[in-house]
Amino acid sequence: MTPRTPTDRRLEARAQPAADVDGSALIKLFLERVWAEQGLARSTLASYGRDLDGLARWLHPRGTPLLAVQRQDLFDYLAERSTRQYASRSNARLLSSLRAFYSQQLRIGAIDHDPTALLDAPKLGRSLPKALSESEVEALIKASDIETPSGLRDRAMVELMYAAGLRVSELVNLPSAAVNLRQGVLRVMGKGSKERLVPMGEEAQHWLERYLAEGRPALVGKRDVMPLFVGGNGEAITRQQFWDLVKTLARRAGIDATRVSPHGLRHSFATHLLNHGADLRALQMLLGHSSLSTTQIYTLVAREGLKRLHKQHHPRG
Repeated sequence: MTPRTPTDRRLEARAQPAADVDGSALIKLFLERVWAEQGLARSTLASYGRDLDGLARWLHPRGTPLLAVQRQDLFDYLAERSTRQYASRSNARLLSSLRAFYSQQLRIGAIDHDPTALLDAPKLGRSLPKALSESEVEALIKASDIETPSGLRDRAMVELMYAAGLRVSELVNLPSAAVNLRQGVLRVMGKGSKERLVPMGEEAQHWLERYLAEGRPALVGKRDVMPLFVGGNGEAITRQQFWDLVKTLARRAGIDATRVSPHGLRHSFATHLLNHGADLRALQMLLGHSSLSTTQIYTLVAREGLKRLHKQHHPRG
């Protein structure tokens, strides 16, 4: 079977008949309630909406409303997704969305049993984050053309992402007011609308100051704009634009672009700090992780690096 890409699967999902009006209204009402009760992030609500809409579209030609779903229907839906090569992680997220939806319906009395009750989440392999070496990060950072305003912006963005361990969404959404150059810190809005203060380091601060003095004024002109990092039109740099930028810089630096991504810079930040003796709790605060177990995966990355070093250099490795 030819491997299916995420784009293939999205096109197939969109080709399904639209969800019925009652199903769409039910999903909308669920999202409004769960937002009011839990204050979930917009991205989480969007994921819930997509997952439930996908199920509703699959059910529609079978004549089954969302509230009439039985456990076997969900088994069949998950089995079909597996044959279409959806990843285990994607199916696990789907099951989380379905549990939230049917738990709410049971609680408000719309159904008398939860069809997700005995469904097991697929087992997820624990994939290790892919980090660049310190020399590769250095080459990537220096690949920007600092003789142009956009090049200064690119250098400042990559420096800041690596120095502060930011998520790409946190980087591109930074407002100018989030920067405190006097104290050398950023005020970052993370997942779940949680704020944290992150030091930016002397090198990143130097390039940010140069961008603010020489690059941003040329890009913004006389416009009064809020975003810190902007394009020539004065609009905020998007996630996709930054993704493309990192790939371009990787190729320019002679690094395999398939190994490089914006999130890889965050992984590199965490791995390199641990390699140099950083405390795990401090790293958790810097990354904005709500749980220490999320941060602990980086200890495995560091351990794997030490194993490779031992094998390469030890006489009996």
